[in-house]
Amino acid sequence: MKKISKIVLASGNAGKVREINKLFAESGIEVLPQSDFDVPDVAETGTTFVENAIIKARHAAEHTGLPAIADDSGIEVDALDARPGVWSARYAGENASDEDNNNLMLKELEGVPEAERTARYQCLIVFMRHHTDPVPLISQGSWEGRILEAPRGDGGFGYDPIFYVPTHDCSGGELPLEEKNKISHRAIALQGILKQFREHGYL
Repeated sequence: MKKISKIVLASGNAGKVREINKLFAESGIEVLPQSDFDVPDVAETGTTFVENAIIKARHAAEHTGLPAIADDSGIEVDALDARPGVWSARYAGENASDEDNNNLMLKELEGVPEAERTARYQCLIVFMRHHTDPVPLISQGSWEGRILEAPRGDGGFGYDPIFYVPTHDCSGGELPLEEKNKISHRAIALQGILKQFREHGYL
């Protein structure tokens, strides 16, 4: 089986690029953001995380000729009927900032007691050897927590400052990257992909 040395990451999100590169460091695989190749954005028209991840991976592989990895991730809040889900990045509007999204969530959860503010991050990762790959590798990870009443910490990205991590008694925004890379939804999903790489002889 052909070993993999380079993968294009179907994202321009600096936080994701940093997290994924750190996790892949020991595998010997170089992860390059699609922005290095001027890959245009693609419309995320799927209604599930896995559909969107496949759309993004296929698009990046087609434009670069390299194997591609893509993730689609978001947060589900039980008190909001599992919203915002696949719309997490666009929760407060098409060009919403992380702060806009966090503020809207805090507003929607005003008055909701702590015990009912349970939430989880979900991450679906897809790997495609080429843009017509009929059997993409798929891995899923989830990370349980709850939504705080105000932001804490300025690390991480997305909803991290308002996502309470019970195992570490802090927010995702207060969690050191090294620690986050061991326990987050993305870390779990990426470990699953690396396990499949080993099983397929890609490493």
